[in-house]
Amino acid sequence: QVQLVESGGGSVQAGGSLRLSCAASGRTFSDRNMGWFRQGPGKDREFVASINRSGTSTYYADSVKGRFTISRDNSKNTLYLQMNRLKPEDTAVYYCAADPQRAMTANDWAYWGRGTQVTVSS
Repeated sequence: QVQLVESGGGSVQAGGSLRLSCAASGRTFSDRNMGWFRQGPGKDREFVASINRSGTSTYYADSVKGRFTISRDNSKNTLYLQMNRLKPEDTAVYYCAADPQRAMTANDWAYWGRGTQVTVSS
């Protein structure tokens, strides 16, 4: 079992930056592949980025590649998402996830946080 709590969301203007954090409970954070997903208004939840246990491999959706950076600090049991050059279409609830059931980019993960709202105005 793992509990995930996201933070760092907010409202920014287009072109701005935010850094999301996801605090994970338990002692096995370093054994878990982790990811970020988002769900915009009227849209399905979609993959944003994921990272392997050691942080040596990362994956990104084409829509965020070059603007977002996923990272982790296993000593702090924390996952991060640095979001730069934000666009209005990035507006969504952002979710942290742990333990993919299939691919690192698929939508079925074992554990989910409750999400944090990100709103980008033009």
